[in-house]
Order: sequence, then C-alpha cells, then structure tokens
Amino acid sequence: MPNTALLANGGNMVNGMTSDVSITTHGSDFYWAICAAMTFATIVFIGLSFTKPRPHRAFHYITAAVTLTAAIAYFTMASGLGWTPIDIEFQRSNPRVHGVSREIFYVRYIDWVITTPLLLLDLLLTAGLPWPTILFTLFIDEVMIITGLVGALVKSSYKWGYFVFGCVALFGVAWNVTWTARKHAAALGTDVHKVFIQCGVLTIFLWFLYPIAWGLSEGGNVIAPDSEAVFYGILDFLAKPCFGALLLWGHRNIDPARLGLLIRDYDDPVGNERPLGGSHEKHGAAADGIDGTHNGTTATTTGTDTV
Repeated sequence: MPNTALLANGGNMVNGMTSDVSITTHGSDFYWAICAAMTFATIVFIGLSFTKPRPHRAFHYITAAVTLTAAIAYFTMASGLGWTPIDIEFQRSNPRVHGVSREIFYVRYIDWVITTPLLLLDLLLTAGLPWPTILFTLFIDEVMIITGLVGALVKSSYKWGYFVFGCVALFGVAWNVTWTARKHAAALGTDVHKVFIQCGVLTIFLWFLYPIAWGLSEGGNVIAPDSEAVFYGILDFLAKPCFGALLLWGHRNIDPARLGLLIRDYDDPVGNERPLGGSHEKHGAAADGIDGTHNGTTATTTGTDTV
C-alpha cells in the first residue's frame, strides 16, 4: 500500500508556506518504522510493569513515557506534520538540498524536551543522586534542547551561537553523568554500578552524536531531510527503546530501596511508607538494629511500660 500521508497533509506546504528541501515518501516510511518500534517498546515496557507490584514500577513507567512520547512525535513527522519552513543559511548546489527554505521539524524538539529529562531521570535515580543535583542536571538538559530548537529556527549565522550554548550544556550534563553520578552509583554496589555504566556510556556516546546530526541537517544543510530522518531515527531508537530494555534488564534484581526510593501503596498505613523495592519489615529491622537500638538510643522494656 503506497504511503500517501504526505499528500494527505499538504505535501511540502504548511500554513500557506512551502519548503524547498523536504522529506519524501522514503523519509516518511522510515519515520513510520521508528514510530512502530517506539509503540511496540511502549507496550512491552508497560506490560513488564505488571510483573512488579505498583510501588516497584517507577523505572518501567518513566521508560514507557519516553517511548510513548517519541511514538507520537514520529507519528507526526511521518505524517508530514509538526514542521515549519526556515530560510537556509548555506544554499548548496546538490539537488537534494538545493533551495531557499528547509523544513524544520519542531515536533522533534517537543519530543526531546519531554523525553531527555526522563532518560536522565532513569539514569540519575539509578545512581541515587541527591535531588538538588538531579534537578539542576535536568535544567541544564532543558537548556540544551531549547537552544537547539531556537538555533534550528534561526536563519542567520546567529544559529551557531545557540549551537554553542547547547554544546556547553551537553558537556555539563555529561560531567554530572560520567563523574558525579558515576561515583554515587559505585557506592551503591557493583550491580548498580554495572547497570549505570552500561546505560550511561550508551546515553552519553549517543548524545554526543546529536550535535553532529544537527550540524549536518538543520544547521549546515549538508544532508537531505530523508538522510536526516535516518540519522536521528537510528539515534533515537538506540537512545530510547534499546536504552530502556538495557536499563530494565539491569534493574531486574536491584532493590530500589537501595537507591533511596521510598513509596507507599494505597493499602499501606499512612506513615508506614515502604521502600520502593523492599519490605518495611526488612528495612525496619535494619534501621532499628539487631540489638534493639534506634538512632543510638536503647529501648528498655519493663512490663507494659517502655522507657
């Protein structure tokens, strides 16, 4: 069955404006394939969450939210929607990128502004990082994505100023992941450290390839939008479904309570929160001590009175 999505949604015209450099049905087909992969991954991750009690599903839900958001974004791009034409700074003679304007998929950045903080949250919660550091890292990540979007929408050479801001933010994120979070993960045990290293190395390696894709497509107009679709699509597939599968597999035997994650279910008594991955009985005993001490205080019981 032929792909008619682009024709059904106006082809290379949006809001009365046209784009000279746009995706073809080849790019649309690839976007549909990635959309299907993201959708399938979402179903799998949500299905796997039902194998765990509700208080144990945090990483499943976060990871499923990543792929679900990406599936919607790729549905939009495959349909030839979610873009705007921007005048090209570097006009080239190659017929595949020749023209005055190029389509810029702003929906891609809407995807990233939601999903990249969630991916980082998966990583930084795995490392047991303090919340102030997590929040600041997520802020830096948002700066990275938004400056990328603004740069893509600027037609002059000033776009490269935003590109530099984004790259600096990327280095800030990479520092917190590879240095600060890595040390925290190592302190939590070899199993936590292993899954963090596997997922962290994959994420940072892939994220450093995104500025290259940006420079070749939205920035420099070197590769055609169909090639842009393949470049970004492969990166997103590795950074989201593959990352999610690796993360959830690594977490299968890790008690989230070791990561400092505590949550209560609806049938738990108020004030008797249990660790996200363990029983309150087990951790309560550990907290109170084998000898009956609690926070350095020994309780002595005489009859029914406790002093």
